[in-house]
Amino acid sequence: MQVGMIGLGRMGGNMAERLRRAGHEVVGYARSPQNRDVASLKELASRLSAPRTVWIMIPAGPPTRQTISELKGLLAPGDLVIDGGNSHYTEDQAHAKMLGEAGIHFVDTGVSGGVWGLQNGYGLMVGGDDADVNRVMPIFQALKPEGDYGFVHAGKVGAGHFAKMVHNGIEYGIMQAYAEGYELLAATDMVTDVAGAFCSWRQGTVDRAGRDRPCRPDAGDQLGPVRAVHLPPGRLPGDEGRRRPAQPVRRPRSHRIRHRRRHCELPSSLVTTPRVSSRCAAGVVWVGRVGDFPADP
Repeated sequence: MQVGMIGLGRMGGNMAERLRRAGHEVVGYARSPQNRDVASLKELASRLSAPRTVWIMIPAGPPTRQTISELKGLLAPGDLVIDGGNSHYTEDQAHAKMLGEAGIHFVDTGVSGGVWGLQNGYGLMVGGDDADVNRVMPIFQALKPEGDYGFVHAGKVGAGHFAKMVHNGIEYGIMQAYAEGYELLAATDMVTDVAGAFCSWRQGTVDRAGRDRPCRPDAGDQLGPVRAVHLPPGRLPGDEGRRRPAQPVRRPRSHRIRHRRRHCELPSSLVTTPRVSSRCAAGVVWVGRVGDFPADP
């Protein structure tokens, strides 16, 4: 099947590659000239055969709205647009209405899987009419993991992103629970091997924390060193009330958590993103790469 992919970043680029490996023809477009097949949306539309399918994999909000508005003038009745970003479900309904005025179909898709999706497949939560979803099912089948799970036609337009929104809330809640659980273990003198306790949960327990990721700092963690500090709510370290982009630097693969003035080891398995925040009694536990903090040597 032929598909146009708009957005070739870490997610979109890997998704395009997975589709190609499955035998699909992908025409990719991105603002950056690296790895793209066409230089404009107009050229993308001209390269695709009718009825065309275009997958949007760019940031939600104005970038997605602007792209959909432009596609409305470039595509033809019977074509189909898939929004695979993180648009709000109410925006999906507005986008479907906008495209529908030109006879263009719309499907929203919440995508989970991160950088591991290329090899392992992506979890897909889809919203749209039955006929539209069935039409692009070969694409979904190529992107999803092998087996019976990893895909759901959740309902009408907007249902895919609504399900993904709830999925993200659950995921962040789990990460917060891990962070606070680690802090509780580290705060007592009874537990001397906190990292070992978390590692032990990878097998034989209901809560198999980080079972698919390295458990020790020397186990090949790709995120690099991290720290966590207590801060008042709404503050980032050293920024005096203003947010600054992180400037990660290469440091030895040691992980630590700063609990007021005390340090202890923070296992790699707990860190699923460069930044994870967790509210607790003393404020916010802010986790970031070593080097993000002005106080670092």
